[in-house]
Amino acid sequence: MNLKTIRIGQLSVPLVTPFKTALRSVEAVEDIVVMIESDNGLVGFGEAPPTAVITGDTHDAILGAIRLLGSQLLGRPLENFNSLLKIVRHNLVHNTSGKAALEIALYDLFAQYLGMPLYQFLGGGPNVLKTDLTISVDRIDKMVADSRKAVAAGFDALKIKVGKNLDEDLERLQAIHAAVGDGVKLSLDANQGWTVKETLYAVGRIERAGIPLDFIEQPVKAHDLDGLRLITERSSIPILADEAVFSARDAIEILERHAADLINIKLMKTGGLSTALQIAGLAELYHTECMMGCMLESGISVTAAAHLAAARSDVITRIDLDGPALCSKNPLTGGIVMNGPKIVLPDAPGLGIAAVKNFQELAELK
Repeated sequence: MNLKTIRIGQLSVPLVTPFKTALRSVEAVEDIVVMIESDNGLVGFGEAPPTAVITGDTHDAILGAIRLLGSQLLGRPLENFNSLLKIVRHNLVHNTSGKAALEIALYDLFAQYLGMPLYQFLGGGPNVLKTDLTISVDRIDKMVADSRKAVAAGFDALKIKVGKNLDEDLERLQAIHAAVGDGVKLSLDANQGWTVKETLYAVGRIERAGIPLDFIEQPVKAHDLDGLRLITERSSIPILADEAVFSARDAIEILERHAADLINIKLMKTGGLSTALQIAGLAELYHTECMMGCMLESGISVTAAAHLAAARSDVITRIDLDGPALCSKNPLTGGIVMNGPKIVLPDAPGLGIAAVKNFQELAELK
């Protein structure tokens, strides 16, 4: 069975509320979608969001990567799956988002070929997961209202975006904690917005306020591993590395230096599932737990991430796959089903996605 055509398109879905972090503000999911069709009619779906401020990938960069690598995949047999993954991983440096879209589609296609849901192909696991919900940085009253709304919808874990102004960040946390109480698990994501001193000061303030936090995510710049390690050594609150970990090599350095307590795996950073699986394996060796996260993505790539998280639920103990919950509508037929924090994996082969609505075709490779 050979790879016959690759269709590339764009998907646009408005968000329920603007997504604001220390790094950016976004009002809609504007993702590139790839569909790889085999000569027997099977179709694998993939997706990549442009997140230039984190991955360096723009729309044009993602399109260019898919065109370049896709042309090298066409005509090759799907049965030589590992060789296809090797082309994606090694025939172009960087460009992790475009690579992720292609890898997701290839994994989807191969699992369909085997007649298995992707998470079963990856080793099996639970078919139901539970995600947190992100609270975007905003006015304190708006963040409190958003938090209360999330709790009313059944979410019992909230990830609060901060990192713009330390004192205001701590006021945001205190107000949200007062509104939702100790029964809701809270974490902070500073998106590299604090310094080492500010982070340690924040940890002290949070400790004195008696607010339990599950973790603080990537408080300092991604390249500042010395600073991240110092914070990890001195903080009673677990520290999660996110932007600091793209590759398996990055993960080894973090784990060897104990520069963080936890690692956030995102397919758009790792370039797809193969490296994500490597990172999960390394974390297991170092007895370190991981979180499965996402960028601003629709259900295509989030479905892939959920399948992987289910298959490696032994080491991926935290789920931050709320991208589809932030969207104003679901553009997919099939894929995961989200009900509040509950994510149900489909039983259909591959990702279980049948179609993408509002798909605007941009190119076709043959």
